[in-house]
Amino acid sequence: MPTKHEQILQHISSLGIGNKISVRQIAKNLNVSEGTAYRAIKEAENQGLVSTIERVGTIRIERKKKENFERLTFAEVINIVDGQVLGGRAGLHKTLSKFVIGAMQLDAMMRYTEADSLLIVGNRVKAHELALNEGAAVLITGGFDTDEHIKRLADEKQLPIISTSYDTFTVAAMINRAIYDQLIKKEIVFVDDIATPYDQSFYLYAKEPLERWYQLNESSFHTRFPVVDEKNRVVGMVTSRDIIGKDRTTLIERVMTKNPVVVQAKTSLAYVAHMMVWEGIEVVPVVDQSYTLQGVVSRQDVLKALQQMQRQPQIGDTIDDIISGNIEVLGDDQSAFQVEVTPQMTNQLGTLSNGVFTSLMTEASSRLLLQFKKGDLVVENLTVYFIKPVQIESKLIIKPKLLEAGRIYAKIDVEVYNEQKLVGKGLLMAQLI
Repeated sequence: MPTKHEQILQHISSLGIGNKISVRQIAKNLNVSEGTAYRAIKEAENQGLVSTIERVGTIRIERKKKENFERLTFAEVINIVDGQVLGGRAGLHKTLSKFVIGAMQLDAMMRYTEADSLLIVGNRVKAHELALNEGAAVLITGGFDTDEHIKRLADEKQLPIISTSYDTFTVAAMINRAIYDQLIKKEIVFVDDIATPYDQSFYLYAKEPLERWYQLNESSFHTRFPVVDEKNRVVGMVTSRDIIGKDRTTLIERVMTKNPVVVQAKTSLAYVAHMMVWEGIEVVPVVDQSYTLQGVVSRQDVLKALQQMQRQPQIGDTIDDIISGNIEVLGDDQSAFQVEVTPQMTNQLGTLSNGVFTSLMTEASSRLLLQFKKGDLVVENLTVYFIKPVQIESKLIIKPKLLEAGRIYAKIDVEVYNEQKLVGKGLLMAQLI
């Protein structure tokens, strides 16, 4: 039987797109406490089933597929521009394919305005009406209102008309930034991208005898299984090491390892990889906020994903991507690297930022380790000394030196030069993956 938490999530999933949801309403309809309803609604928000908008409330939205990363819903636009809905609330779940800045004559404006687009315009009521009739939503800048018949038209067409206090240029920049951020987020691999889902996972119940472990082992060839209670909450892990010499009638709860390490669906791949190396773990259960089993992720899953990531082109460039693209080997010296300081690497004073300085040392150290076929690194500790500021367009020489390298750990000394003068030093301790 599903828990109250699961019942609420199922109820929210069954609601129509655009329905408004409240904690009090859910608690009353399903006869649960408001605290339970609140936690379930937050979980639904994490899963992309609902969206909470200031001054609007929580509404049921269509869960976006990951490949639609370049599109935003109108509900998300409200959050981005700190707007308020004037009409057409039922269409907040819809996505916009493009936005048009209405800084032109009406006839020219309408040539660019089409269905599923967003017209960004000031207090031009005729433009609001024409856009809605074309199937486009409207974002009014400058904090202006619109006529009542426009609001009624928006409700009728189920197309949001939104007002924001920001100016047109600022709004366009904010929406562009949000789309760019989603491009970067698309490249981040999370646990739910690689995990084996619940209905395909092997697990044991705490009250079962060890005989059940042998049956699962024979059918799956696995030796490590999550252990759950009667509500499917993870309470332990059991491995072949735990059952050696134990009677097959012994209950699993007596031999399992309690309080196992778990992860959630939105845990990043990098964190899981680091944790598996650090803890020496082969399999990690994936749980939700109530510790209910959602699936499992294995070391093999992580390794395959890491290999796949290295073959994928990056779409949204982070600062690490910019550093990686600019740093190169210095001539024939495979243990030294050079890089030119670009505007993106500087702070507001026009000098190399401390964060980028650290990233340059880490990237050079990582490339040095790859030359020794030691694998990728996860920084455990990095001590950095900034000796002199580095100006924009400076050409830096980075010289990492491997002091010590074992099977799991590496210690690297890094020196950074500008015009043959030492500008920084670092000592890096890392784990190897």
